[in-house]
Amino acid sequence: MINLTTSYMGLTIKNPIIASSSRLTSTVSNVVACALAGAGAVVLKSIFEEQIVARATQKTMRDEMYFWYPEASDHIINLGKKSGMDEYLQFVSEAKAAVNIPIIASINCVSPVEWPKYATKLQDAGADAIELNIAIFPFDKNVSSLQIEDTYVEIFTEVKKYVTIPVSVKLGAHFTNIHNITYRLADAGADALVLFNRFYNPDIDIADIKVVAENVFSSPDEKSVSMRWIALLHADGIPCDLSASTGIHYASCVVKQLLAGATVTQVCTTLYQNGIPYIADLVSGLEVWMTKNQFKSINDFRGLVNKQQESTAAFERIQFLKKNFDEL
Repeated sequence: MINLTTSYMGLTIKNPIIASSSRLTSTVSNVVACALAGAGAVVLKSIFEEQIVARATQKTMRDEMYFWYPEASDHIINLGKKSGMDEYLQFVSEAKAAVNIPIIASINCVSPVEWPKYATKLQDAGADAIELNIAIFPFDKNVSSLQIEDTYVEIFTEVKKYVTIPVSVKLGAHFTNIHNITYRLADAGADALVLFNRFYNPDIDIADIKVVAENVFSSPDEKSVSMRWIALLHADGIPCDLSASTGIHYASCVVKQLLAGATVTQVCTTLYQNGIPYIADLVSGLEVWMTKNQFKSINDFRGLVNKQQESTAAFERIQFLKKNFDEL
């Protein structure tokens, strides 16, 4: 009998396939659809710090009165923030009541100022865990890489003070030393790290001479980045769970990430392309592979490739060898 049950951030989930945060997980009906299709858990669409602040501030810019009465402007901005947060809290509560799988709230934050005080409210609304989607890019030449990484740790540390539910951090791959920042977060108490976030990719339309979005969806080839670092961090014994994200399109991609040492996998693009019910195909594909290879549980093969010394060397390699080209 195949057992797909696993533990993620201390939460028991029925399988290691999680619906990632996206527009697809922005409604209760879609959350229910994910649960019915067999998702082990759902990460709700992120609530964005910048959006709430910008939306609240925009209200005051429309009326000249607020220029003369700045205290009124502050009051309206605070009301706007509260309104945006209340909508999200209601969504969390309704989603949790509608399904019997873990619901993970997602916060896209860029500072440690706004979110710590909201974390408790997310917990009270019924969220089983919180995923901090932190994306701070080095656009300011006066800010050092260490300052940016310090902000990541500070955001996590401040949020963690306010909740007892698990907290994960979703990172991008653009760090000078991924080992360093991941261990800093793990040592600070992160229950899991989600590797990696996929960011907006700009392109230039040469006909209209304007910036446009390119490669909105991930490709299966993109799984290699997260798979490499999950394998290296798992082999190194990092003291937190690892969730693989980006480029996971097929059941074979799920298997590869688990073999590398991932605790769970998060899927997004493939659900856009194949529909939410495709989760059932991913689950069944995992079961078929496990049956074929006589594995009865996820723990039987999680991180299995890391038991081979040559595998670690392969993941650490950053340059092609001459023979790689000879084999093409």
